[in-house]
Amino acid sequence: MKTVLLVEDHSIVRMGVRMLIEDFVPTVTIVEAGTFNETLKHLQTRFFDLVILDIKIPGGEGLNMIGKIKAVQPKVKILVYSSQDEELYALHYFKAGASGYLPKDSSNDELEKAITSVLNGGTYISNVIQHQLVSNSLLEKDRKQSPIETLSNRELEIMDMLLIGKWTKDIAIDLNIKESTVSTYKARIFDKLEVTNILELFKKVEIYKKQLMPR
Repeated sequence: MKTVLLVEDHSIVRMGVRMLIEDFVPTVTIVEAGTFNETLKHLQTRFFDLVILDIKIPGGEGLNMIGKIKAVQPKVKILVYSSQDEELYALHYFKAGASGYLPKDSSNDELEKAITSVLNGGTYISNVIQHQLVSNSLLEKDRKQSPIETLSNRELEIMDMLLIGKWTKDIAIDLNIKESTVSTYKARIFDKLEVTNILELFKKVEIYKKQLMPR
């Protein structure tokens, strides 16, 4: 029997995903968690084959959550189920140790395909990510590394918050760090992407996303 830890803070989303999993994996045991603290507690008390992880949860730490989950259960498979832009973030989560990345607007068929693949010990790579991997491999010698790919995990996390309109103070509270620290990270992001304000940052990111989309 497979055991799945479903990490999602919205009960209606948990219910929908749970019903779908139970439909195509009849013998599965599903445990639910609504916060990252609950997630770690469950991981410390029983073994799981798969963690379906929403990144935007209370107590969440973005990309760092992958490493913390693996520190408790090194062999557990992780499928990131996120509303974040796949083009920008999926490869970062793969590099951090996830076995799959699925956008929340994916179809039920795609969700079933992703869960089945990762639950059976494989990986789930969408067409978008396949395109990125192929492009990176074919053009590695000739292309310049995108400035977004040079961002650290924390810089990427703060950039995401800036792009959805959060102020420095709000980011500091959410991440439990000083406002001055957020300002330092913001300056680094602007410097690496060669922008001077949020509007320029948004435009630069949109251009990068279009470049990564499969043609």
